[in-house]
Amino acid sequence: MRLGPVLLAYAAFIALGMPDGLLGIAWPTMRVDFGVPLDAVGMLLIAAVVGYMTSSFLSGTLVGRFGVGQVLAVSCMLTGAALVGYTFVPTWWMMVSLGVVAGLGAGAVDAGMNTYAAAHFGEGLVQWLHASYGIGITLGPIIITTALTTFDSWRLGYRLVGGFQFLMALAFVFTLSWWSDQRRPATEGPQEKKLTDYKTPMGETVRQPRVWLSVALFLLYVGAEVSLGIWAYSLLTESRGIEPRLAGLLTGSYWAMFTVGRILAGLYAKRIGINTLVVGSLALALSGALLLWWNPFPMANLIAVVVVGFAIAPIFPALISGTSQRVGVHLAANTIGMQMAVTGLGASLIPSLIGVLARRFSLEVVPIVLVALFLTLLGLYRLAMTPRAAEETAHVA
Repeated sequence: MRLGPVLLAYAAFIALGMPDGLLGIAWPTMRVDFGVPLDAVGMLLIAAVVGYMTSSFLSGTLVGRFGVGQVLAVSCMLTGAALVGYTFVPTWWMMVSLGVVAGLGAGAVDAGMNTYAAAHFGEGLVQWLHASYGIGITLGPIIITTALTTFDSWRLGYRLVGGFQFLMALAFVFTLSWWSDQRRPATEGPQEKKLTDYKTPMGETVRQPRVWLSVALFLLYVGAEVSLGIWAYSLLTESRGIEPRLAGLLTGSYWAMFTVGRILAGLYAKRIGINTLVVGSLALALSGALLLWWNPFPMANLIAVVVVGFAIAPIFPALISGTSQRVGVHLAANTIGMQMAVTGLGASLIPSLIGVLARRFSLEVVPIVLVALFLTLLGLYRLAMTPRAAEETAHVA
């Protein structure tokens, strides 16, 4: 594998993560500038997820027709245009409209890059690819916090990140030849049947309750992950009186520990097993959420945010890897597609719901909802895993 495409792929995932770390910190200032209520962030999130799901769904067709290099170049250009456009539009509805464009760009980059990585990268390189996203989403809060505290401008932060997207677009344009189809050499002898070799009808898949349990895990998990990233800054500054620069660093520490946890998980995941990893991670995340709710002393906020960020890091890839254990090998391919489709819904609907509750009651609902989410995830995961052995025996018999 050539080094150039690997490094550029990592840079692309850093670029993909950076915008996701901006909104939570920029939102308190942004909503004042546009004169919109606290829960209006839901409109922007839903607009972005509409674009994201659309481009993700069409990514296979687009890559097949134009090639992954061109798709990535155009996608980065769209994302950059939307981020910079945010800083110039005078009205809220225009910003929401640009959210669709940002989602279109992000979805195509995510799906297109993952498709290429699955075909050309080894397992270790793919793990580091997703860790690169964590680096990007860690840098985002640092950039926007610096822009706010030093220059009193959220717009500067968005322009800097948008500019990086434009640089990535140019990089893909100048390296189009790198992304042409490269097939792996065929191995000798019979090959083990892969998940994608099963041609199970979608109708059969959607009739299985355990499939929907698995889908629900992804909906709730991604909702919990994104919710703390978006609402932590508002909770700390507007409800708990923490100084903005420190609150920005705390929010950044959430994504930093998320990145560290994902990198380290690659070293111990196989030794402890997927089930132990998921249950242990959810239990630790629940402990962190309870501490954030309790808030017995000022440093508890830092400890809680760090604990949750570190704990949840390995959950998403572990849930992906364990799909066949939960639903059966013959249903796994269809189920994985359904799981990925609902991640965008979880990332928009659950943070939006928290915004509605925060406006009606207070921002202190944030840790309460997180506790409820992690408790539900623990229960659903145990429910999804418990019947597998008996069902598999029946299926084999």
